[in-house]
Amino acid sequence: MSKEKRKKTILILLCILAVLLVAIFLTNHSTAKSESIREVMRDGVLHETEKIRFLGLIDVNPAFISAVTVTCILLGIAALIRIFVIPKFKMVPGKFQLLLEEWVGMFDRLAKTNSPHRNGFLGAYVFAAGTYIFCGTCFELFGIQAVTTQGTSMSLPAPLSDINAAIAMGCLSYGIIMSGGIAGNGVRGVGKTLKDFSLPISMSFRLFGALLSGLLVTELVYYYINLSFVLPVIVGILFTLLHALIQSYVLTMLTAVFYGEVSAPSAKKPKAAKKKNVAKTQQAAA
Repeated sequence: MSKEKRKKTILILLCILAVLLVAIFLTNHSTAKSESIREVMRDGVLHETEKIRFLGLIDVNPAFISAVTVTCILLGIAALIRIFVIPKFKMVPGKFQLLLEEWVGMFDRLAKTNSPHRNGFLGAYVFAAGTYIFCGTCFELFGIQAVTTQGTSMSLPAPLSDINAAIAMGCLSYGIIMSGGIAGNGVRGVGKTLKDFSLPISMSFRLFGALLSGLLVTELVYYYINLSFVLPVIVGILFTLLHALIQSYVLTMLTAVFYGEVSAPSAKKPKAAKKKNVAKTQQAAA
């Protein structure tokens, strides 16, 4: 790049920055906030006032609408891939086929590494859970609008930013872990799983807290007009993508690790060793 082009680029960037600063200065004093920052944060967590009418039957949290939307979209995409894409797979994969194989293979390797004894169903579950968490978290980036019961418009949040959805995901993962214990060790596997009775609580609140923190930080940035130019885009995208990747990995990893522990077959003493021990005991007694 020549010096003249560099000077022009720098000049354009400085002009854009100057325009943004002027806009911030002009709008900072004229904007009236209808809600306090405390109310904004509370609505972001509890959704006491921002509810949406679902099918004209019941008022629900916006995250529920997001969950239904994401689920329908993922099921539709899965059906299309199964019907139109998978039958056309080749020995030498194309870009899309390679992407699918890597995505599925990543979760399959995660399951086989942490649960070498039983991993067929585990691989399917961690794939589904990881995909849902990642896509559900990225869903809020699209800014899909919905009308609340009060007639106002709002962007649909990530499904798991609602504590009820996070608890449901944690309890479902705990149920999968328990099913692995029962399949591997019967009733003894239930005892192994119940030892970690706090696991669904920790998984739920870890997932909820991580996703909610990104939502609250973005709300905080948007609330103050000084910060509502350019910065929310950077903050929102970075927090959303970071949480999507981290939480997908954390929950699937924890599920695979605990599943592998409870489904591992318990060590049993050979019958011959038991007979020798009984014989030795009888001789000692005689």
